[in-house]
Amino acid sequence: MTIRNPTTDTRSRAPQTDAAASVSPAASDLDRQLEAVFMVADEPQGLVHLATAVGRPVAEVAASVARLVADFDGISSPDGMKAVRRGFELREVAGGWRIYVRATHDELVTDFVLTQNPSRLSQAALETLAVIAYKQPISRGQVASIRAVNVDSVVRTLLGRGLVTEAFTDSETGAINYATTDLLLTQLGINSLDELPHLSPLLDGGTDGFEDLL
Repeated sequence: MTIRNPTTDTRSRAPQTDAAASVSPAASDLDRQLEAVFMVADEPQGLVHLATAVGRPVAEVAASVARLVADFDGISSPDGMKAVRRGFELREVAGGWRIYVRATHDELVTDFVLTQNPSRLSQAALETLAVIAYKQPISRGQVASIRAVNVDSVVRTLLGRGLVTEAFTDSETGAINYATTDLLLTQLGINSLDELPHLSPLLDGGTDGFEDLL
């Protein structure tokens, strides 16, 4: 889940289905499985990818996604009863589906993250933030390749702190590329990224051009 909404703030367009229809136990289980996947997904998930993950036909997954959209939006619950509109939504972005905080709660969530949860960043978060700062825009996969570790949770932390943002989604791969925010400049006390120090002089036995390798 992220604080910042993507540049194109379109409404969810769920696959066409009758979300209020009676749902079998198997379909209900599928809804919960997909819900769990969406809660940890950092990038939009396509229907084919989701179907592969849960081992179910694409058509069933599409119907399940439609039910989840309706459920989260408070349109209807699986049993056809009126549901409560959630503080998050399942939105279609770049050909996939992902959970986002509703725009109406952006200000509240931003304030909570930035002022009510001021714990320090871990060393892993600082290292990941440095890679993004020097190589932006950059995808999570590229960051993970540079650091040689999984960075999913760390990137979520940086997003939550408002230090990085989703710059754009690659139209070919669907990978989200990240960039730093003005908040980082404020925290560092600089006016632009051009003022970031060169890394080579800071390294023991540093080599000119190290920044190009990051």
